[in-house]
Amino acid sequence: MIPSSDKPNLLDLGFHELETLVTGLGQPPYRARQVWQWLWQKGATDPEEMTNLSKDLRKALGEVSTLVSPRVLSRLQSRDGTVKLLLGLADGQAIETVLIPERDHFTQCLSTQVGCSMGCTFCRTGTLGLTRNLTHGEILGQVLVARRELAQAGGRLGLRNLVVMGMGEPLLNYRNLITALESLHHPQGLDFSSRRITVSTVGVAPGILEYGRTGLGSLAVSLHAPTQELRAEIMPKAARLPLDSLLALLAQYPLKSRERLTFEYVLLGGVNDAPEHARELVRLLSRVKGKVNLIAYNPSPGLPYQAPDPGRVETFQKMLWDKGVTVTLRKSKGQDISAACGQLAAEAAGQERASD
Repeated sequence: MIPSSDKPNLLDLGFHELETLVTGLGQPPYRARQVWQWLWQKGATDPEEMTNLSKDLRKALGEVSTLVSPRVLSRLQSRDGTVKLLLGLADGQAIETVLIPERDHFTQCLSTQVGCSMGCTFCRTGTLGLTRNLTHGEILGQVLVARRELAQAGGRLGLRNLVVMGMGEPLLNYRNLITALESLHHPQGLDFSSRRITVSTVGVAPGILEYGRTGLGSLAVSLHAPTQELRAEIMPKAARLPLDSLLALLAQYPLKSRERLTFEYVLLGGVNDAPEHARELVRLLSRVKGKVNLIAYNPSPGLPYQAPDPGRVETFQKMLWDKGVTVTLRKSKGQDISAACGQLAAEAAGQERASD
């Protein structure tokens, strides 16, 4: 459970909620815009830093609210520039966020839950189980932390893209996800374009079309198997929504002009990486407008899977290309820093249990 408090955390408030708080203190609405800018553009950590507000308003904000963001518990940097942060939350729980360097920018991978209830057999986060959902401020607080980290590092690359595919199933924290995405778009705040945001789901029926209608970002579907039988083996809870039903749902997904769905497919050595799997995948995706993002599995201690043979990866990719499927092979980054989703948090949880 999140620690109860009579005082709201300013980072957990959407803009209109913040406006209600500020006007309730007898202030004009424009003051809410100033506070919002301090929170999300300038990264203020205390109302006293908000120097264009009156002393009385700063004092009042400190009396009626808190300002708590995730804190960095540990930081690992890979040889390839990938940065993985273990973040501590107010109730002592921990989550992960990852900064991935691209040619001219960083992409950040955001978590939406402490742990995950889906239990995908190749995912380390799934071994943790679900503890709770993240709040609006805990989701967006990861972005604030990342910006501070990049500023302190003094590099030339900025944070440009966000992928919501860290710990947790985003659509099972739907309300907080949507309010966080709305705040991301706010022009006086973090000001991210919907073209720079992707939400990844294993396939949660109640939320897919609803999310699509918001237009707040793109959709990626964690598929990982071309048949219902194989999906049920490696993703047993996700497979409760039959593959045929998932594809029928995705065929109704509202796409913008020239937009396509992204299908994430982790290649598990000897499990789902054979030519017959590639042929099945081509047949499956003929029903929707999509592209495939192949990922060679990054082995995680304690899980029963191996990285695929590079030759099988090349053959799999070529078979998709030859059938007209747009496919990219995502390079696995951060292998030397436990960068597979959930590894760092699982290791920290294990160390905590060992010390009890």
